[in-house]
Amino acid sequence: MLWIGTSFKMTKTRGEAAEYAARLRHGVGRSGIPGVQPFVIPSATAIAEVGAVLGIESPVLVGAQNAHWADSGAWTGEISVLQAADAGARLVEIGHSERREHFGETDATVALKVRATLRHGLIPLVCVGEGADVFARGGSVDHVLAQVAAALDGITDTSSVLVAYEPVWAIGEHGREPRPEEIEGVHDALRREWGDRVAAVLYGGSVNPSNAKALLEVPGVGGLFVGRAAWDISGFLAILSTAAEAAAV
Repeated sequence: MLWIGTSFKMTKTRGEAAEYAARLRHGVGRSGIPGVQPFVIPSATAIAEVGAVLGIESPVLVGAQNAHWADSGAWTGEISVLQAADAGARLVEIGHSERREHFGETDATVALKVRATLRHGLIPLVCVGEGADVFARGGSVDHVLAQVAAALDGITDTSSVLVAYEPVWAIGEHGREPRPEEIEGVHDALRREWGDRVAAVLYGGSVNPSNAKALLEVPGVGGLFVGRAAWDISGFLAILSTAAEAAAV
């Protein structure tokens, strides 16, 4: 199964998200895409809206971009995993590099959020990745393996966990599109260390319809986590089509 998903980040009003979801529902169909698990992660304000448009039995999973580790309490501005689930989320994105850089997310808080997500039966999507400095000195594998180990430390059953390798140098508006050989080493290490213990290891970072096929051919890549190339529904559907072809091989 190839997991193909996108996060809206801080884009789209509820109306825009609903329109996107309606076109996604039509593009994926009721029965889904054989061999492909699509997912979409709207802003918190649009989780319920997107879930309602897709429908309760949709083959597309809806996620939350973040959730707190506590079930409730005096955490102003946060939402809990329970609240995310109540809004219709079935997975939670955890530890994105933007959260780590701008909001003080650490390996310790990532681990707390993974446990909370699993405790409530949702799927953790754990984001890991190295900065340009680490990549330049050849430390990518050790850095990423350490992040995953910290996030999943002490968890006996990690079979529902998704890991998204997103090198920081490749993501965002100014990210550099990677050559497949530049991500092969990390994906090979993740496959050897975690391949039989997690649901899938995804790649994310400057993914687009033109390079999706090549990225899916990298050994150990079990799907794609797409950024701005999927914010327009036509881009997301194009990548889903590429994944369908790859899954059918």
